Amino acid sequence: MQSNLRPESMARITTAELANAFIDEQVAQVRAQVGDKKVLLALSGGVDSSVVAALLIKAIGKQLICVHVNHGLMRKGESEGVIEMFRERMDANLIYVDATDHFLGLLAGVSDPERKRKIIGKEFITVFAEEARKQEGISFLAQGTIYPDILESFKQAEGKKAVKSHHNVGGLPEGMQFELVEPVKLLYKDEVRVVGEALGLPHAMVYRQPFPGPGLGVRCLGAITRDRLHALREADAILREEFDKNGLAGKVWQYFVVVPDIKSVGVKDESRYEGWPAIIRAVNTSDAMSATIEEIPYALLHHITDRITREVEGINRVLYDLTPKPVGTIEWE
Repeated sequence: MQSNLRPESMARITTAELANAFIDEQVAQVRAQVGDKKVLLALSGGVDSSVVAALLIKAIGKQLICVHVNHGLMRKGESEGVIEMFRERMDANLIYVDATDHFLGLLAGVSDPERKRKIIGKEFITVFAEEARKQEGISFLAQGTIYPDILESFKQAEGKKAVKSHHNVGGLPEGMQFELVEPVKLLYKDEVRVVGEALGLPHAMVYRQPFPGPGLGVRCLGAITRDRLHALREADAILREEFDKNGLAGKVWQYFVVVPDIKSVGVKDESRYEGWPAIIRAVNTSDAMSATIEEIPYALLHHITDRITREVEGINRVLYDLTPKPVGTIEWE
């Protein structure tokens, strides 16, 4: 990476014509960089890595090896969906790695969000290195790094503290044998979507819910436990189901649940019931650098609250986060 700053001369990618020009440019650059070597891609199934996968398939075809790591911090049904889409429908070279126990073991007792992000990011690289050793000719690691990741990970002016660390920015260990391939690193999220559609990816994939690299690890606030992680996964699935049913999935840019490591007293079956709160967050943004709060119909919030508190073991309250970015970030950690 030669610069942490997006060139001022770079036009905003807003049309298919501009997107196709960008794709042609990146295809040529990737081919020149990679040659006849193989590339290992961290494929989460999110928008960024999916667009990178499609772009690299266009550029180098079967030289691309996609690796999907299930770190135990995926949303409900996430890994199954990745396998079906890329292995079955796109015929990609896809390696599936279930590292749930390993990741959760490393994260046990770790409550600091930056430490969690660093642990997850470092271990991702370790897993990829292990997979690379099983292959021949792997020289490159592809990543779905986008421009907001870079902005939030590095200090932009003297004396300003980085907003947060991203596992795919500045986190590669010294001595790592891979060279990075990051074809969308200077694009904002909305531009990545335009490029994805120009590449012919399905609309549902291109406009899929954004999901952070550390996954539910930064939504299960504080030290992660399996029971609270399970409650978070189930509550989040209910929220997504209800947004889909009520026409909000295409209207709201990002919506999810966080579950903090605190409990309050409630009542269940006429008895004292201590449980965690499920906090709903729903925001709209065009570039992820700022965000506004989506106003959810009150009747729907009541319905979601009823479902989560009835169906999810361990949750006894539902809250709604009304904080825009800034002052809050989109994620809580």
